[in-house]
Amino acid sequence: MTTADSSPAGRPQSDMFDYLLRLGDDRLVLGHRLSEWCGHAPILEEDIALANIALDLVGQANLLLTHAAQKEDAGRDADALAYLRDGIDFKNSLLVELPKGDFAWTIARQFLFSVYAMLQAEALQRAADKELAGIAAKMHKESRYHVRHSGEWMLKLGDGTDESHARLQEAVNDLWRYTGELFLSDDVEQRLVGQRLAVDSSSLEPRWREQVNDVFNRARIATPEVKWMQRGGRGGRHTEYLGHMLAEMQILQRQHPGASW
Repeated sequence: MTTADSSPAGRPQSDMFDYLLRLGDDRLVLGHRLSEWCGHAPILEEDIALANIALDLVGQANLLLTHAAQKEDAGRDADALAYLRDGIDFKNSLLVELPKGDFAWTIARQFLFSVYAMLQAEALQRAADKELAGIAAKMHKESRYHVRHSGEWMLKLGDGTDESHARLQEAVNDLWRYTGELFLSDDVEQRLVGQRLAVDSSSLEPRWREQVNDVFNRARIATPEVKWMQRGGRGGRHTEYLGHMLAEMQILQRQHPGASW
């Protein structure tokens, strides 16, 4: 896929700032979604595992948004970007903002995103921006664990009971239409690719499909046949779920501006 929505009109931003927001927002939003499982996972060990993955993602977001704030050079920091932007200013993919659903849904989404994130971070380690390359090295190491963990659960659920298999297949069917947006590449990204500051998202899709389909086959999960992929998140057009999530995530900073520990 080679086209995507650009930034909303009237909101000029540098290409690098915009790109770093995309990277950071994906991880910030998904990290928050995973944190909603704290105390609710099916077993204690998984409760801890999901919390740790959430912490990894929020930590990655902090580094990326800090770098974005430096590129913007407008007096904002990572906290301001996380807690004082409205939904239209978020650049995350729609996939990561959807409600957490049941455990099979959470595992399926985490697996689909983690494979993408791992391949993306692997490529970004060669970025000309040394700060981003260093962050990517950290992301790649953590994403490899996220892929392994969620992949193992894909196999357990897919090749488990009739109910676990049915729930996982239903989750994959519902989520698949949101995966296409991950591989859209627009003018902003292409300009950065030409400067070795970004990875062409569309180039990641063949390897992503190969790795995802390998696990699907072993988990006895059928790949959905979806002709239309949802899009809009990269351009600030989100589902209603992001607004509800941000209201919860940002309430302290919104009610007590400038508050610190």
